[in-house]
Amino acid sequence: MSQLTKRQKKTAAEIDRNRFYALEDAVSLIKTHSVGKFDETVEVAMNLNVDPRHADQMVRGMVQLPNGTGKTVRVAVFAKGDKADAALAAGADIVGAEDLMEKVQAGEINFDRVIATPDMMALVGRLGKVLGPRGLMPNPKLGTVTNDVAEAVKASKSGQVEFRVEKAGIIHGGVGKASFESAALCDNIRAFVSAITRAKPEGAKGTYVKKISLSSTMGPGVKVDFASISSS
Repeated sequence: MSQLTKRQKKTAAEIDRNRFYALEDAVSLIKTHSVGKFDETVEVAMNLNVDPRHADQMVRGMVQLPNGTGKTVRVAVFAKGDKADAALAAGADIVGAEDLMEKVQAGEINFDRVIATPDMMALVGRLGKVLGPRGLMPNPKLGTVTNDVAEAVKASKSGQVEFRVEKAGIIHGGVGKASFESAALCDNIRAFVSAITRAKPEGAKGTYVKKISLSSTMGPGVKVDFASISSS
């Protein structure tokens, strides 16, 4: 059996794996144990009492984090004319139509989110097999198919996070960086959890949120008391 490192021993001594910590205490522990040589991402994981194989139990949406994600989001926009100009002015990284489609087909996917005007969806639809598996396909329900491309670009750049439940009923998302102030992380976590709570599907029965935990990229997981988030 391999021996525990000094860091693992310190973590085991300071974090009770069976305890559900108040949000502020959990964030403090996450920050303390984030000792990577880079600015680690803080992530929330929520275990939901849903089965996404059933359409009426799917949980998906967008949430605007009040203090941003700390990550630079590269945005591609499918638009023409004035809409294309508006997207560029709003800070879009790549804007185009047929030319952008050809780049994507050639494997040039240098972006993290795709926004499209409704009239471009016939074109974008041809890229479904490329964008779909990467979670990049624009969706009107998520606000990424819109005529107001400028607002969509600004939202993407300023801390908008997409969430979608996985097969096992788990939803997770980055809510900031370990370097953020504790108060800023707490605000972002509350916003994220609140959005998931509001997105409770009609088919969900019983206790919707079963468990919530926090972790950083290289750090340990810390369980969080849901009541300390919802009552804040």
